[in-house]
Amino acid sequence: MKVISYNLNKHKAAHELERLVDTHGADLLCLQEADTETLPVEIAGLRLAEATVRNRLGLAVYHRENTFTPLEVRSLSLKKSLHDRVLKPAEERMLGVRLRDIDSGAQFIVASFHAAPLTALNSLRRKQIRAALDELSGLGDGLPILMVGDYNYPVFKENLSQTVRDAGYELTLSDARTYTRYKFFRGHYDFATSVGFTIDSITTLPQGRSDHLPILITARADPRP
Repeated sequence: MKVISYNLNKHKAAHELERLVDTHGADLLCLQEADTETLPVEIAGLRLAEATVRNRLGLAVYHRENTFTPLEVRSLSLKKSLHDRVLKPAEERMLGVRLRDIDSGAQFIVASFHAAPLTALNSLRRKQIRAALDELSGLGDGLPILMVGDYNYPVFKENLSQTVRDAGYELTLSDARTYTRYKFFRGHYDFATSVGFTIDSITTLPQGRSDHLPILITARADPRP
């Protein structure tokens, strides 16, 4: 299964989505900083499963309609940074969808995630990530979970990796940095946390209009015991 995650940078890169999905054969598309009121219902054969509604710039998850059926959706408002309280850019920072594979009947959970901006402390982002993972586990006991998106966590990833491992998940970075706007903040911002999945690769795709580069995750659910 192929998943594209893309922070659209205030919706500036929205016109690139159809080409990205077509070029890479994506089965799922997870968006951050999208103008959810103007998102189309379908993008290159992918159907909108859900989008957040309380954000100025929100999250969305698309799925290949002839491959997966959405069963349940859950969004989550996380502990707010000062940036969030003053500017209110994002009320909901996690959007999870439980899906069923039409052919096999197997279920799994995929989520789009957007952590607090760099003005917040890493400790707050770690709390947000842990809370999001805990919430996703409530969508289905023991189901494979893949959470992708903009973690806004370019440095000191050892602490983040430990937080993710303590929650029973694995953190996987892409093969190249995903944010290039500011010289001193360039790094891996967009990546994945997962449980019950084997991550075959995470590839950073060429840069478009966004200050983030999209990533392509190739993953497969592990066989259930």
